[in-house]
Amino acid sequence: MSDSSWGAPPPQAGQAGYWGPTAGGPLQGAATAGPAYDAPEAQQTRPMPSVPDVPAYGGDQDDDPMPDAPQPVPVPKKTAGRDLSAAVGVGVGLGVVIIASLFVVKAVFVGVVAVAVVVGLWELTSRLQERKGIKAPLVPLAVGGAAMVVAGYARGAEGAWVAMALTALAVLVWRMTQPPEGYLKDVTAGVFAAFYVPFLATFVAMMLTAGDGAWRVLTFLVLTVVSDTGAYAVGWRFGKHKLAPRISPGKTREGLMGAVAFAMVAGALCMQFLIDDGAWWQGLILGLAVACSATLGDLGESMIKRDLGIKDMGTLLPGHGGIMDRLDSLLPTAPVVWLLLVAFVGS
Repeated sequence: MSDSSWGAPPPQAGQAGYWGPTAGGPLQGAATAGPAYDAPEAQQTRPMPSVPDVPAYGGDQDDDPMPDAPQPVPVPKKTAGRDLSAAVGVGVGLGVVIIASLFVVKAVFVGVVAVAVVVGLWELTSRLQERKGIKAPLVPLAVGGAAMVVAGYARGAEGAWVAMALTALAVLVWRMTQPPEGYLKDVTAGVFAAFYVPFLATFVAMMLTAGDGAWRVLTFLVLTVVSDTGAYAVGWRFGKHKLAPRISPGKTREGLMGAVAFAMVAGALCMQFLIDDGAWWQGLILGLAVACSATLGDLGESMIKRDLGIKDMGTLLPGHGGIMDRLDSLLPTAPVVWLLLVAFVGS
């Protein structure tokens, strides 16, 4: 709020018009003048006492000073809402683990994806039970989810679909060992969890099977991270128009434009220099698609968390929340990147 919003400051001693009466009466410490201020018992004429030079407020040091003018209320600075130092540290640590496993032994990276899937399923099913009383069976989901990722890497899309079907069947059968009350909502949530977390993650494993698979996965990760970073940076600095206030009040249209711009530039560079037979114009299309899918994925999990009444899915990653809070934009982006790369440069 600007200083002028408080109105003009009161006139000071020595300024024109200072000795005139004010709306609040005579100024404290100043001698009264004129018949309007003559007391009834003081009829004799008395000389005006000489007033020594005093500070502008009048009176000696023992007098109460004139109250200060109101000060503007400080405007709070924008904050990120999280511990940025912890978030950066955790992000760098995860990046080192992912890159090391990706370029050293591909099977190790597949294991990292499988572990992330299992932890994500645990977070999701735990929050569903805590907040909604929905008991999606975790054991068949965890076993089937890890098998789904391995099947996608070993047998491609066909293996992923077969593993998905078997996992859904295992969820239906496992839940039969408990009372029938709530059976439908429990198995529905279980099948949804199987599709949402491990099945979408299998597309990351399928990218890895190509000759330049490690670079494809790296492109997928870089574009998603750059999209999120562009959305945050531009939205935090310039964001004014809400993108989806009912779902995620912090997201803005300006942030979405930042995500698109950042991802398209990164996409052009990655396709030109990292992907075999790739072209920069293909990267522009890929970046645009990643920005849209990552934003939709983020909004999708925000919708889930709002329905559950929680801010984060977990607390395993300081400054980030849980594993699912990092997978939200990656999961729906994986099939988009896989499909476009197959269309552009083949499998």
